[in-house]
Amino acid sequence: MTDQTPIRAGAGYILGADIGGTFTDLLAVREADGALFTAKVPSTPHDPSIAVLNGIERITEQHGIPAEAIHTVMHGTTVATNAVLTRGGVKVGLLTTKGFRDVLHIGRSFVPGNLGAWVTWERPEPLVPLSSVVEVDERIAADGTVLTPLDESALRRDIRRLRDEGIEALTISFLNAYVDGAHERRAREIAQEELPGIQVSISSEVAPEMYEYERTVTTVVNSYVGPIVKKYVDNLQSLLQAKIPNVNLRILRSDGGLSSGEAAAASPVNLLMSGPAGGVAGAIWVAKQAGFPDFLTFDMGGTSTDVALVQGHEARTRRETAVHEVIVRAPSIDVKTVGAGGGSIAFVPELTKALRVGPKSAGAVPGPAAYMKGGAEPTVTDANVVLGYLPADVRLGGDMKIDVSLAEKAMEKVAGPLGLSIREAAEGVIDIVNENMFGALRLVSVEMGYDPRDFALMAFGGAGPLHANALGALLQSWPVIIPPGPGVLCAYGDATTKMRNEGARSFVRRFGDTSAEEIRAVLAPLKGEAAAGLEGDMAPKFTYQADVRYCGQGLVMPIDLSEEDLAGDITAILRQRFDSTHEQLFVFALDTECELVNLRATAEAGGLDLAARRLPERAGTPAATPIGTTRIFHRGEEHEAGLYDRALLRAGDRVPGPAIVTEMDTTSLILPGHYGDISPDGSILIYPNDHRQAEA
Repeated sequence: MTDQTPIRAGAGYILGADIGGTFTDLLAVREADGALFTAKVPSTPHDPSIAVLNGIERITEQHGIPAEAIHTVMHGTTVATNAVLTRGGVKVGLLTTKGFRDVLHIGRSFVPGNLGAWVTWERPEPLVPLSSVVEVDERIAADGTVLTPLDESALRRDIRRLRDEGIEALTISFLNAYVDGAHERRAREIAQEELPGIQVSISSEVAPEMYEYERTVTTVVNSYVGPIVKKYVDNLQSLLQAKIPNVNLRILRSDGGLSSGEAAAASPVNLLMSGPAGGVAGAIWVAKQAGFPDFLTFDMGGTSTDVALVQGHEARTRRETAVHEVIVRAPSIDVKTVGAGGGSIAFVPELTKALRVGPKSAGAVPGPAAYMKGGAEPTVTDANVVLGYLPADVRLGGDMKIDVSLAEKAMEKVAGPLGLSIREAAEGVIDIVNENMFGALRLVSVEMGYDPRDFALMAFGGAGPLHANALGALLQSWPVIIPPGPGVLCAYGDATTKMRNEGARSFVRRFGDTSAEEIRAVLAPLKGEAAAGLEGDMAPKFTYQADVRYCGQGLVMPIDLSEEDLAGDITAILRQRFDSTHEQLFVFALDTECELVNLRATAEAGGLDLAARRLPERAGTPAATPIGTTRIFHRGEEHEAGLYDRALLRAGDRVPGPAIVTEMDTTSLILPGHYGDISPDGSILIYPNDHRQAEA
């Protein structure tokens, strides 16, 4: 994937940086000709920005790129996610309407887990304790009428009390503020006078949609992670500026779009799924070149695995973003995450004597035992090393060595209690982690009404290509696609995605009580609001969305609309699409009137329009030539596998399994009974030997 042609004088570069739990991946794109340059460095969990700087130094030195030629850094981050997961956010104060002090504690009557989970589930404490919630004497009706004016003198007194308690951020969420945010805006002005320097988030700007709990918890999370994200973004920006003057920083949003560093710091709730979104964006670009519009994504890193479904080159999105028990009203790509990665630790509980894998991970420090960084616990990576799937002479990230003896020593910790050989135990570890990831893939396919056999499987991440063939067999999803540079595909998504912004408001109307003209009139200012959030003179592309439900139904489903749809009978179009989606998910549709709940307009602009990369074709025989052989252990038997250097493969080559294909950022495994074809764009397309593709 790395281009070795000479650097052109004055050529500009865009850099994508993706921080994972174990590695940080970087990819530079030369705008003049689309040439790609990659690097992989260990992550620095104590300060992720250090890994980004280390990666920039690595990529500029290795490929001779002038640092000053990098004008934009696009970055997917997990800073906001980790703050929520670890309860490491700041102390937040909450101003709410009198009588609604318990809004966060009442929440919604949702208990995760099976039918008996309500017996054992321990509800987490809200992000704002009751002692930091203030009831404000004000009230606005659902139609925007002021029922009780804002008591400003009492509000100042209460804000001073919160100041004395040491709050670090403030949330303002008043009843029905999505209809009219005047009271919230005035309360913010007072708060900024009394609490200079404190970040203040108001619900009418963060989540201007109905449902009091969802609007409040979303705004609280925005405050909870806001100062942390701002500190991180400011720190990264200053470090980048010191190394590359005048560089622009862009942060990936949960919905797959980009925002400026300033916008990301102002609305950090939109970054909760920033990291996984980059991989999906990169996968879509590769799938367009390879010619597969419908596919499942399988992004396996060192700490976790993220999966998603893409249909017609469009990722499924959702209006809610979930981080553990915290669910906020913010758009995101519908990604499911499981604690299964190359660093996931295998263990045998004393009580059950049954093999378990994850979710605890060895991470970047100390890492798997085979990495020779002090790790001693058996991990998924160590199991791959023991089975020969990750040969000893492979250099991870181009220069990191692995030690087979240390992996075998670690694997003894599970082999002994189970009474198995080291390789049998290692194969058990791989089988279990594959089943865990198979379960996540079913969540985004089967349980959403899709047959995985109708989709290809796109595998990437540092560990994904090692497990992809086995997951394809479990799902019967063919081909399994290993894109060029799979270990840095998330960084590729960061580097090639577009700026995005959204305008939204609640609009509750039965279909019979509204018209296309009224809907267009509501969307017009939202369109302007979305465009205003983009930079400079960008020419945006607009898309629209409406939340629809049957009258009397609690569930709402987002239905997409295009510019062309707005010129037609909007309610008829929404009705047909809503019934179809409802039937797909629940196997029925009702002959009941529908109603609108929320309307949105989204503006997208910018992004790199790179030409499709093409590998040279090989003349003569399509059989690729291995650079050597190695031994692997699969299904209780040893096999001799061909060893291939991906840089030497050409379009039209066929790699028969068993085989191991090595490259700088990952290793791909083709199992016995399968083969891999090299597509014109450089992807490896894996099929079983008896698949219909073999006849073609």
